[in-house]
Amino acid sequence: MSHETNHDLEAACAEKGMRMTEQRRVVARVLQASNDHPDVEELYRRASAIDPNISISTVYRTVKLFEDAGVIERHDFRDGRSRYETLPEEHHDHLIDLRSGKVIEFRSEEIEEIQEQIARKLGYRLVDHRLELYAVPLDKNR
Repeated sequence: MSHETNHDLEAACAEKGMRMTEQRRVVARVLQASNDHPDVEELYRRASAIDPNISISTVYRTVKLFEDAGVIERHDFRDGRSRYETLPEEHHDHLIDLRSGKVIEFRSEEIEEIQEQIARKLGYRLVDHRLELYAVPLDKNR
């Protein structure tokens, strides 16, 4: 999935009237550059490589601020860690490799259509959904 240019998350924050300190900008840039759904500790590692003065509590607060403002998405993929991503350009679902923790983004028009049909049958119009598949690699030795 392509992620937008580096200024989009910062622009989204500015549109929400958020005061962008230098450290918030660093966290925004790290998030924007990530396509692997990092957790706060990983964001902190990446941000502190850019700005050694940044603290993990600043990263926690900034991520919470971004999430509350609706400019990033939080995912809780059963590994007990919240992971984050910038809002995707288009909807996608996730497959989580339970062995490695790797998160794979995918999109299936068939699944999208089936979900719409289910909602309609139940008398609803689907406005949002989240699909997470939890999997282990196929055993290639069989």
